[in-house]
Amino acid sequence: MFKFKRVQKEERLSLKEVVAMGVGGMVGGGIFSVLGLAIAQAGHAAPVAFALGGLIALLTGLSYASLGLHYESDGGSFTYLEHAFENRNIAGIGGWLLLVGYVGTMALYAFTFGVYGAAMLGANETTNPLMHHLLESLILLLFLSINLYGVKASGTSELMLVTVKVLILALFGVIGIFYAKADHLLPVFNQGYLGVIMGAALIFVAYEGFELIPNAVREMENPQRNLRRGIIWSIGITATIYVLVSLVAVGNLTLDEVQQYKEYVLAVAAKPMLGEAGFLLIGLAALFSTASAINATMFGTARLGMEMAVDEALPKLFSRRSPVNQIPWVSLLIISAVTLAFVNTANLTIISSFASSTFLLIFASINLSAWRLRASINPHATRWQAEVLPLTGFTLSLLSWVTLMIYLWQSSRDSVVWIGATYVTIVVLELVFSQRARFLKRKR
Repeated sequence: MFKFKRVQKEERLSLKEVVAMGVGGMVGGGIFSVLGLAIAQAGHAAPVAFALGGLIALLTGLSYASLGLHYESDGGSFTYLEHAFENRNIAGIGGWLLLVGYVGTMALYAFTFGVYGAAMLGANETTNPLMHHLLESLILLLFLSINLYGVKASGTSELMLVTVKVLILALFGVIGIFYAKADHLLPVFNQGYLGVIMGAALIFVAYEGFELIPNAVREMENPQRNLRRGIIWSIGITATIYVLVSLVAVGNLTLDEVQQYKEYVLAVAAKPMLGEAGFLLIGLAALFSTASAINATMFGTARLGMEMAVDEALPKLFSRRSPVNQIPWVSLLIISAVTLAFVNTANLTIISSFASSTFLLIFASINLSAWRLRASINPHATRWQAEVLPLTGFTLSLLSWVTLMIYLWQSSRDSVVWIGATYVTIVVLELVFSQRARFLKRKR
């Protein structure tokens, strides 16, 4: 009898590839699109804002590590919420929010790839909009093909892309420090302390991505050793890059220049030290960053959709795997198709705001879950590790979300209304139409 080759048992993600997944998921389009906003809000203290965002991410990452090691599930956040709360609809709502948030995030990354790619080819949205749409669609289709091919192909390509973009950004940061002007950096809190919190809330979407690592816990080498290390290393590397890059941007540009070139702050900041070649260098970094972020996000999101389908939170169709390499191919195809529709038709400004809001709420709920489940996931931990750290992460995440809502209410009330309406719609869909709701009724 013919037997299919079980690639999953032979091909595992190494620690380097796990770290690459985390860094790739975080250092994506976010740093290129929100840096200008962070500087506008925090002023000279933008690096402090990035450091604060990194602290919140690290605290949340430790909660993810404890939960991931205990449950070892591809469902990640969805599975943890299921175990933490008696009402299973809470996990269903969280899962739906995550899927929509990831689709919006991938659309943002693809959009940024298309903008930079078209600009490097001499086109722009006004003169040649088709080039932008073509590039953003092609990059999504490329990584759909790679993820369908196999786990190792996805991990190897991620490691290569992340290495290149980290080297470029590190080079930019190291060289840029020597060109930074002291009067651009001092006084540090020139726009007040509240501006730092506002800046941290705005840029937090740039740290979204590390939570994808636990989704691949079954496909990594020695997860008991590599899961926690992968999360800590990826957040540490990302935070260092963000602080260094924002320090160089603040040190080389005035606030007026930041306001004028919000979408291309990094490219403009590279000119004092590298001239026009700086735009090419940062453009390449943007392309590599957004490409690897799409890859990492697609990898984890497909597995989240599959796990939700197994638990009857999505149609069973999402749970289908390839018999050859165990890849959740139906989930990959559907999620990619929805992302293609988003990136080519939707208002990405609203979608990105929704993604930021969603992930701050999800991270707050995960920290709360780690605290509620502390007796089972951290039975031998100290009170500091089991209680104080997750509660601190919960408080900081929730405070950042409130700050973000205040900022959006002051600057874009339509976004707040749209986000609220979307949340209400998702809750109604989960309660009324989801398979889980019908399943619970049958159980009674």
